[in-house]
Amino acid sequence: MSTPVNNVAKLQRNLGLWHVIIIGLAYIQPMTLLDTFGMVSRDSGGHVPMSYIFALIAILLTSISYGHMIRAYPSSGSAYTYTQRSINPSMGFMVGWSSWLDYLLSPLVNIILAVIYLNALFPAVNSWVWVIGLTALMTGVNLFGSKIVAYFNSWIVFVQLAVIAVFVFLTYNALSAGQNADGIISPDNAYHLWSMAPFWDSMTSVGALITGATILCFSFTGFDALSTLAEETKDAKRVLPKAMILTTLIAGIVFIISTYFMQIYFPNSPETYFELVDETQPEILEAVGGAAFKAAVLGFAIVTVMASGISAHAGVSRLMYVMGRDGVISKNIFGKIHPKFLTPVNNILIAGAVALTAGFITLEAVVNLISFGALTAFSFVNLSVIFHYAFRNKLIQSGKDVFNYIVIPVAGFISVFLMWLEVDSTTFKVGLFWAAIGFVWLGIKTGGFKKPVPQFKEEDV
Repeated sequence: MSTPVNNVAKLQRNLGLWHVIIIGLAYIQPMTLLDTFGMVSRDSGGHVPMSYIFALIAILLTSISYGHMIRAYPSSGSAYTYTQRSINPSMGFMVGWSSWLDYLLSPLVNIILAVIYLNALFPAVNSWVWVIGLTALMTGVNLFGSKIVAYFNSWIVFVQLAVIAVFVFLTYNALSAGQNADGIISPDNAYHLWSMAPFWDSMTSVGALITGATILCFSFTGFDALSTLAEETKDAKRVLPKAMILTTLIAGIVFIISTYFMQIYFPNSPETYFELVDETQPEILEAVGGAAFKAAVLGFAIVTVMASGISAHAGVSRLMYVMGRDGVISKNIFGKIHPKFLTPVNNILIAGAVALTAGFITLEAVVNLISFGALTAFSFVNLSVIFHYAFRNKLIQSGKDVFNYIVIPVAGFISVFLMWLEVDSTTFKVGLFWAAIGFVWLGIKTGGFKKPVPQFKEEDV
């Protein structure tokens, strides 16, 4: 390993395309579709796969914008850096602050999911035993570097996809035999094996589909977190844009196919089938595969959510590192790389401390707050492409340029804006309160907005 310039520890570029895709899929955690199915089925009016299609279109458009901005600024700061450099440093700080909410809560949601599964398997054990133990594991793995995270996740992602394939096969077999969660499928039931009903019927509401898609932004948040690995990826300008699109497509296809069969199997209101609509995985597994299948998959699901949590933990620690390195938050606390582990140890420990609050908050509340932070980042990454390429650098000399740097990001922004319209009101208020705290901090940091916002320069290290 080469010695960092001036003996200052830096993040190391040791991740290839496959490492990054694995981290992204582990972060997304495809089996999340079983956890969010009840919430989205309720909010979309029984059209979960169509809500996934809406979300996938918005995310794919936005992932293209992320790719453009990674080529311009291959920094671990993600949406924070892109907005800061392309639009305005103060606006960049506010986007980074709002994104921080998304990234900081992502490890937390995985602890909540793991505890749900463990409580289903071991109801007599106090939940705090799981919260503390799993948080310690997640924090410990991250201390030793992102390549360790990739190796840890590789086999988990493959097995996870295999479990989903078995689940879909069991669901398909039941439906082929004319059985769903209600028993025997009647001849006049619209939700027969091959049907358009999961996507569209006479009762479909576009607003309801977008409401479902808003929740499902949470399911795709791994793709944008990959941008925080820009300073640890070999040839980041080439690898990361490709990895983000491939990660999004793989996850989207898995989500749509799986929930198509699930929606046919559970055709009515989710309250009909599930005791807790925001904790549906255990009940779905038992309904489709029986008690033994449920126990086996939940045991593995505990490992998968930990893999996702480890990747999420890595992402938020890198975002905090870049903001600390810039000096917009404490450089001494957040902007340091450990000289031995070459990871932002302080940030990893702080994210672990936040994850301990999993014992106090519900899954639905966390998912909604994560969606708020994600939608903020997605909106401004699309805008950053327009500001950087079209306005600042005037790179609109051809039809291809106009398509890449105006049409695609505008379409991405509009698709995200439609989801903004369906954000839960309580979530919106909490998100605005968090943003207000950031605005006050920015005012303090800039002496009442009289001094420029601190920014990192390579010659500083």
